[in-house]
Amino acid sequence: MGFMIFLISIVWFLLMYRFYGGFLAKKVFKLDDNNPTPAHTLQDNTDYVPSHRWVVWGHNFTSIAGLGPIVGPAIGIIWGWVPALLWIVLGAAFLGGLHDFASLVLSLRNKGLSIGEITTKIIGKRAKYLFMLIIFFELWVVIAIFAMIMGILFEMYPSSVFPIWMEIPIALALSYMVFKKGKSLELWSWIALLLMYVTVAIGVLIPLKIPSNQAIVIWIIILMIYCYIASTLPVETLLQPRDYINSHELIVAGLLIFAGAVAAFFADPGHLDFVAPAFNISIKDAPPIWPFLFVTIACGAISGFHSLVVSGTASKQIDKESDARLVGYGGMIAEGILASLVILAVAAGFGAMGKGLNIGISEWANHYKDWSSASGLAANIKAFVVGAANMMSYIFGKSKYMMELMMTIMGVFIVSFAGTTIDTATRIQRYIIQEFGHSTGLNFLINKNIATLIAVGSAFGLAMMKPGGKGALILWPLFGTINQLLAGLALVVATLYLVYRKTKPMVAAIPTIFLILMTGWAMIKNIQNYFRTNNWLLFIIGLIVFGLMVWLVIEGITCLLKRKI
Repeated sequence: MGFMIFLISIVWFLLMYRFYGGFLAKKVFKLDDNNPTPAHTLQDNTDYVPSHRWVVWGHNFTSIAGLGPIVGPAIGIIWGWVPALLWIVLGAAFLGGLHDFASLVLSLRNKGLSIGEITTKIIGKRAKYLFMLIIFFELWVVIAIFAMIMGILFEMYPSSVFPIWMEIPIALALSYMVFKKGKSLELWSWIALLLMYVTVAIGVLIPLKIPSNQAIVIWIIILMIYCYIASTLPVETLLQPRDYINSHELIVAGLLIFAGAVAAFFADPGHLDFVAPAFNISIKDAPPIWPFLFVTIACGAISGFHSLVVSGTASKQIDKESDARLVGYGGMIAEGILASLVILAVAAGFGAMGKGLNIGISEWANHYKDWSSASGLAANIKAFVVGAANMMSYIFGKSKYMMELMMTIMGVFIVSFAGTTIDTATRIQRYIIQEFGHSTGLNFLINKNIATLIAVGSAFGLAMMKPGGKGALILWPLFGTINQLLAGLALVVATLYLVYRKTKPMVAAIPTIFLILMTGWAMIKNIQNYFRTNNWLLFIIGLIVFGLMVWLVIEGITCLLKRKI
């Protein structure tokens, strides 16, 4: 049953891209290739570079995905696979796809500016500064937390270290061959991918670990240096080619898992029955499914971070407006498919071990026995990796080397996406700081090196606020609600834009109201919990962020009333 439901989900996503994505492109946003894009009007061959639509899609998708569509669904499934999957398939199609598409189009039509800067034109200058403050806070936490996560992943999967770092020279070589020598993008990208998998096989034989009890801190320092370099290089040099390789890597990993699922299904259809319950409402220490499902599963359904990526980097690389449908809406649809694949791996992968359905159910129940065991990062990554490797073992067998190879393939896949997210977030944070410098007249902030140093230095400072580089965990409990708040506010801006243009604003208004209500509800419950537990830091920050949300919504409503729309 699990495999068939996954197939239905894929068909649904493809149909939504064809019909609803087409409706948004033609009837709502009215894409027109006669409108010049910022990549042409502001071309500087560093940030603004007109690029092939599939290259931009690869960069955008791998940047927005990261670990979100893996960890979120792997946690959210604790409430049952039915609500988790329903939120993914409906959320990605009607909320996330619209959110990403709208944010990209607005940026394209406003000189490639970020969604925060665009707020000035749509709502007003005061709202812009509030929005940019929330954006800076989110990116600050993202950079610090993902640096820590990558350090943890390198410790969990030492066989992934060699291939991950070898991807950098491979990407640089791909950039040289395609952009300098004019060679075939398709041919050389597949050659680059083949080289990547050669390094994966080597990584299994030569696992690398830092021999220190401060290994994660050392990795954070190395990653911050890398982020500074990567985010100041021209996008064609490293960002685009590496992300394009990662997008191919996703296709291969997805096909391997899918092929393993097919093999498991034909070996014994019972091997891919869902071992996760359809509904699981009573969970020890867990928050209520309403509204926390919609905050826990963000990437894969809708995520505010996406608005920062599409308006921060992707909009500066779009060659023509019609490409926005593939990059914006298509990127979100691809993430929905990935999140659905995670649901299959976690909900059915435990049962694909040839040990019987009852054993699979027992293992799943033990893994998700309470909220603390379900919400741990390492536990949920392991749930996906093990579930995926179990399914792939029906193709490659269960020998020790082959199982280690499959685990490494999935480990490299996960770490690659995390790496894409961290340096894209650093580049976007640099843009935010530079835009703030332009707006306030603090011209020294416009310098890309100073802006990048502030982005990297502030994130490193946050990471070091706790031993082991785990300082970002102090603020991590707020991240989910702040991320969805950002998505809701981006939808507010999109709704007002459509109101002004008089092009079907209800398409955006309904998702906006739903997400603002769910996020506000979750934030109130979190604030109440922080008060009860005397967690005054999170209580004060949560209260401030909630106030900012209310303030921005009021600004939007006031803007409508003043214009009598």
